Amino acid sequence: MPKILVIHGAGMNMRGKVQTDIFGPMTLPQYDEKIRGFARELGVEVEIFHSNIEGEVIDRLYAANEEGFDAALFNPAAFSSGYPALVAAIAQVSFPTVEIHISNPARRGSYSETSRSSQGVVTGFGIAGYALALRGLRDLVMAK
Repeated sequence: MPKILVIHGAGMNMRGKVQTDIFGPMTLPQYDEKIRGFARELGVEVEIFHSNIEGEVIDRLYAANEEGFDAALFNPAAFSSGYPALVAAIAQVSFPTVEIHISNPARRGSYSETSRSSQGVVTGFGIAGYALALRGLRDLVMAK
């Protein structure tokens, strides 16, 4: 069973509380519940991690690398740009990372620097994007 680390970046704890016109009314615990459900359906194991601190996210990525995780799914949120150490960490781990965004950042004129180091990017599908990304990572890992 593939083991995938799901990382929620800075500000994800505010989902469902602010900017609901962009991100919808779901709270972070509700996201986590849905993600765990998707993982069960797909036959993958997930560990979910959230931090508003860049260094903690970097440390978790490196630890996951040492722990033998097969892949990571990362919603960078506010870590999308201006975090070169985070971009480097994604590039340095031995497993593929898929970046996910609930909304489509390009529609808002923003872009993501972390996507340069990611295997792929899923944007604009809301919570269903997590299922798409988990399925893609599972299939990628299983094909090896």
